[in-house]
Amino acid sequence: MPEMPVEMEQEDVDIPSRRALITGATGLLGRAVFKEFNENNWNAVGCGYRRAQPRFEQINLLDSVAVHDIIHDFQPHVIVHCAAERRPDVVENQPEAASQLNVAASGNLAKEAAGVGAFLIYISTDYVFDGTSPPYKETDVPNPLNLYGKTKLEGEKAVLENNEGAAVLRIPILYGEVERLEESAVTVMFDKVQFSNKSANMDHWQQRFPTNVKDVASVCRQLAEKRMLDPSIRGTFHWSGNEQMTKYEMACAIADAFNLPSSHLRPITDCPVVGALRPRNAQLDCSKLEMLGIGQRTPFRAGIKESLWPFLIDKRWRQTVFH
Repeated sequence: MPEMPVEMEQEDVDIPSRRALITGATGLLGRAVFKEFNENNWNAVGCGYRRAQPRFEQINLLDSVAVHDIIHDFQPHVIVHCAAERRPDVVENQPEAASQLNVAASGNLAKEAAGVGAFLIYISTDYVFDGTSPPYKETDVPNPLNLYGKTKLEGEKAVLENNEGAAVLRIPILYGEVERLEESAVTVMFDKVQFSNKSANMDHWQQRFPTNVKDVASVCRQLAEKRMLDPSIRGTFHWSGNEQMTKYEMACAIADAFNLPSSHLRPITDCPVVGALRPRNAQLDCSKLEMLGIGQRTPFRAGIKESLWPFLIDKRWRQTVFH
């Protein structure tokens, strides 16, 4: 039987002409950003490190040659830099490594992006603010309370110094479709919620704005697409969910979403003593992006249900197993 000509097979596998490179693509936010670009007519390439293969490129962002090579080979129009050490207590305990990734690697990435004319979006945090006078606009003076916030703020400066056309996108506490509950400071509470035979203390002091990674991903894509048409899109931007909740309130909302009891959850209203200092209320004012017509917000209940149902230990199932 004669072989099929190779060209025939290619016709409807149209590779989009717009290219996006996502760092930290193995992480909670990066996976959502990769998916968002990939499903919206962008040719997206993700890179990761420990969890990269086989889905993503394995790149150590501290290896400047490897970073140079992938950017020059792929020639992205947009780079979304999600990779970071984001656990405040880990940053405090390993400050040098955290600074290398959050600051040095970010500055280098910005330089390389400028070299190929790529639009860089650097993901930053509400923790650049001290949380004493919310809500915070992009023009408000940062004052990070912990080393995590300091390294991310230094990363912002390194990015904007090396690439004046770059964007910084500050976002708060994230949740979404996790691979493990510990991947998000929101979803990690689900075990405490489900094990209602044991009372659990929950922070009811720090005011948070839980934000769905799908919404952040959509904002990144909208920002990138607007930038392709308008070079004035640059500088600092804020995005956040708009439902203010303490961790105690999130835990109660999670319990309610799954019709679980919440009477075992105990609100703790004192300022936390252990670990890195946290801002009381670092609410981000998102009106700058909203004025550009950019945004997306999933209601917390709907988003948390979608994220957590795979981790629900079904009551009926639990009874058949343990009784």
